[in-house]
Amino acid sequence: MNIDVLRNISLFSTVREPDLERLIASNHIYQKHYMKGVTVHNANETCQTLDIVLSGSLVAYSLSTNGSSTTMFEFSKGSMLGTNLLFDESHDYPLNIYCLTDCQIIHIDINAVLEFLHDYNFTLHYIRSLSHNSQGINQKIAMFTQRTLRENIMNYLKQQTIIQKSSVILLPMSKRQLADYFGVQRPSLFRELKKLKEEGIIEINNRTIAIKKYKY
Repeated sequence: MNIDVLRNISLFSTVREPDLERLIASNHIYQKHYMKGVTVHNANETCQTLDIVLSGSLVAYSLSTNGSSTTMFEFSKGSMLGTNLLFDESHDYPLNIYCLTDCQIIHIDINAVLEFLHDYNFTLHYIRSLSHNSQGINQKIAMFTQRTLRENIMNYLKQQTIIQKSSVILLPMSKRQLADYFGVQRPSLFRELKKLKEEGIIEINNRTIAIKKYKY
């Protein structure tokens, strides 16, 4: 892989270039391309690398015994995967992770991460990623236990307006996948979206949604 790719990532901004070159040459750091629909990590697979998403989007999902899936987390450009698993005593992926789109991912093995943790800047970014992942888990718990479906939909749409910097957003996943993300059946999601449209809160055109009113 090209060392300039790493230089454009703030995580490596203060890491010495000779160290990066050495670890790339010894395959402790490598870049891989994944096609849309490919599973990057399976549930119960041992986490052996810190992963950084260069492009594309992924989701982590769980499968129930009846075959239905629930989307738990989304990952996009800049996301770091494995920070909370790499050094855990039981460092197995609890969820399946697959690509919603074609993806470019940098993989950094545990030996390289251990070396980089001596660098203050790298460690700070690593801790921030841990914190971000913890917040994501807390939000998911709140989604399943405290909020109504309408609240979850509006919170998700508001997050997307911030990410996409527009009140008119393109859903990064299908409505079926969105239903899985909320842990509900598709008819329930469609009914709530229809109500929001009828009340003039949103406008929907396939996967394009415009938020008209910020209220539940």
